[in-house]
Amino acid sequence: MAFWCYILRCADGKYYTGHTDHLERRVGEHQSGLVQGFTSARRPVELVWAAEFPTRHEALSTELRVKKWSRAKKEALMAQDWDRLSYYSKPPGERVSTSLDTNG
Repeated sequence: MAFWCYILRCADGKYYTGHTDHLERRVGEHQSGLVQGFTSARRPVELVWAAEFPTRHEALSTELRVKKWSRAKKEALMAQDWDRLSYYSKPPGERVSTSLDTNG
């Protein structure tokens, strides 16, 4: 059985990170408002990133890690821009100033 970590973009532009064992069904539940909470008031939602894992533990661990990330770091992950992801993985004080630093 496969497990998934995923990111949804909500209608207001915010991101929601979750995990599931049935990606299509879970996105449909978010889309229809069956999942109460964060996404139900921010529909429609769009699946913008997902990764498959062999165990629920790995998917949940990834969810808990990714949901703490900055918007810029999540967007780098979605774009599969590994240089930008690496850049935003460093604490702000340790980043060499480049055109990537748009967080102020």
